[in-house]
This record gives sequence, structure tokens and C-alpha cells, in this order.
Amino acid sequence: MKHSRRFLAGLLLPLVGCSSHPPLETVPSIDVPRFMGEWYVIAHIPTFIEDESHNAIEAYTLNEDGSVAVDFTFNDKSLDGPLKEYELTAFINEELNSKWQVQPFWPIKADYRIVYLDEAYEQTVIARPSRDYVWIMARSPAIPEADYDKMVKYIDSIGYDTRDIRRVPHGK
Repeated sequence: MKHSRRFLAGLLLPLVGCSSHPPLETVPSIDVPRFMGEWYVIAHIPTFIEDESHNAIEAYTLNEDGSVAVDFTFNDKSLDGPLKEYELTAFINEELNSKWQVQPFWPIKADYRIVYLDEAYEQTVIARPSRDYVWIMARSPAIPEADYDKMVKYIDSIGYDTRDIRRVPHGK
């Protein structure tokens, strides 16, 4: 068990990362209860865990202590591939609630920044200061192409290499 945790920690340490990029601006504030619920991952620069994900969904539930339970599910390698599920905990920054730390397990915490959120709380972009991973998410499994293009251009403008973005297939 110890070796498994050490191996997993070694793989996840890049998630914590340091950044040589300029500061990453977040949205000024979010309505946390309104942000809760299911978000479909439309596209991403994936972590190794979600590299071949299909039907990816992040579901957020506000805990009594102010933390957020994150339930991340997807089918691996195909639309009907094996279901993978990861339960994480997110901690909301008290001074800037669009800045989170997501913890897959203690003591690892990864930066999670809400850098774009439309007024209707239907589309969002989650980024990291190190510009290594990014997620385009929506309340539905598909979005208009113009919206997708707008978010990709925005991601490019904040310093990401958008050639690495992968669309996440949804079929269920």
C-alpha cells in the first residue's frame, strides 16, 4: 500500500507544480451554491488519468465545512469503456472564491482556477497557473461551435498551447 501511494504521489506531484508564467487572473467572484452540480468536460489538456476519457463529468457538492466534494467520472478509452470514478475534495480560497485547491488525497493539493464563467453559469474554463492542464466545461454535453472557439481563443490568450486541447467525446 505504501508503495502504491508513493507511486501515485510521484505521478500527481506535477499537478501541484510551480509556475514561471505571469499571474493567472480568475473571475472576480462566483456564487458557490450556483456553481455546484454537474459539469460536462467538453475539452481539456488532460492529466494522465483522463487522457482517453469519454463522457467525462465533474459533479460538485458543497460540504457543511465549506469544502467541495468533487466526483469525477468518465468512461475509459471509449464511449462504453470501463467507468472510472475519482472522489476528491476541493478547498475554496476564503479571499477569492474562484481560486480552489483540489486534493486527491492528503497532503497533495493542486491549483484549480475558475478563469472564465458565463453569466448563466452554463460554461466555464478551469485553468492552472503553470498552464499545464485546462478544462472547458458546460452544463450540457455539447456547446455551440462559436462558444467553443471563443473559449479556445481565450485559453490561448492566457498562455496555453491550444494545440494540446483534446475534445472529450460524449455519447450517453
